[in-house]
Amino acid sequence: MHIAVVGGGVVGVTTARELIRRGHQVTLLERHDLAGNETSKGNAAQRSYGVVYPWADPSMVFKALPWLFKSDGPLKLRVPPSVQAIKFMFATLRYAWSPGLFGLNKRAMLRLGIHSRERFLALEREHDLSFDGDHKGLLHLASTPEAMDDYRKIHDLLNELGIASQLLTPEQVRTAEPGMTGDGPLYGAISYDTDGTGDCHLFSRALAKVCEQQGATFHYGVEVERLLFDDEKVNGIEYRTRSGELVNLEADAVVVCAGCWSPQLVRPLGLELPIYPIKGYSLTVPLSDPDKAPASTIHDDNLKVVSTRLGNRLRATGFVELADFNRDIPEARIATIKKSVRSRFPGCADLEAAETWTGFRPMTPDGPAIIGRGPRRNLFLNTGHGTFGWTLSAGSASVIAQVIDGEEPAVPLDAFRPGRFQE
Repeated sequence: MHIAVVGGGVVGVTTARELIRRGHQVTLLERHDLAGNETSKGNAAQRSYGVVYPWADPSMVFKALPWLFKSDGPLKLRVPPSVQAIKFMFATLRYAWSPGLFGLNKRAMLRLGIHSRERFLALEREHDLSFDGDHKGLLHLASTPEAMDDYRKIHDLLNELGIASQLLTPEQVRTAEPGMTGDGPLYGAISYDTDGTGDCHLFSRALAKVCEQQGATFHYGVEVERLLFDDEKVNGIEYRTRSGELVNLEADAVVVCAGCWSPQLVRPLGLELPIYPIKGYSLTVPLSDPDKAPASTIHDDNLKVVSTRLGNRLRATGFVELADFNRDIPEARIATIKKSVRSRFPGCADLEAAETWTGFRPMTPDGPAIIGRGPRRNLFLNTGHGTFGWTLSAGSASVIAQVIDGEEPAVPLDAFRPGRFQE
């Protein structure tokens, strides 16, 4: 089949690769000039297969409200909030209080995470991809005794699902991460032993080149205007080139992987996707003293900042902000990220020389991504991964390709079904 993929972030590119592997002809449309140049560009750089969880966490509701009023709190809301932001928050609350839903969704996401790790390892064996990638694990630090109590419950669930993890004492944490000499509070950590790291932007570009070498066509700098459809199927895509020319691309099937921009494409077909652009911030800086830097990924639960080693660079990210598509980068946000790094890894880099970034994670109000067949027989969706797009991209690409080919997906997709928000 000739399959059109809309979106050239990491989810779109991995989807294209899976379809090519299965013998399909692929055309990918991307509005940026490079693959992985939007949400994939400056993300947390962690492939956290064992950490994935739904956004709608009932235990987080009471924690989230005080965060709004702390100057360095991880949750921010632009004032006055938009109608879209308010609707998203109330929808999240509704899902958070749906009995049993959080546990079901978390297990579904963890299973997809396990599959995604398998697919990433296969990709890295098959192709020589240069993206500062590794699988040295991830540490979630505990800044309070209560945090360690929570990690013990998580450890039990991970053991049940066969996901390797350990509970570490403060001394064991410092042995695993000798560069962590800062004075931030530490009561231990949970180690996700098989989790990975990597520059998502570099990976997306490298894999896009592989796809093109294997016969795929990538059109960059184009704006998809609309899907062309009738009552039974999608017939193609209308897109606009850099020069303003409108082009109709015919295809046997279409996969929407457009992140925050997915809802507008499928709404005319009667499908409402409540994806909201959750804003995050990051800084990236060369290491001035690698011995003082993290060995892999460290999640500082004190300030909710993730610091990741990317070869000779440090990537640090933080914040969940509801500000619609506002791209401003307030200095206060970057100052909090720097504060976290200094409290854990003092002297590892000249943070004042860091490159700053902001981007939007395509979040669903209940948490799981949107993966499966759409409201036409040849329309498929692989979008809405929120903060876990990098982590789940290889796995979700694999299962959507299986769905397209009429196979039983490797992971049950009930929690990810596209029509669930209208049921």
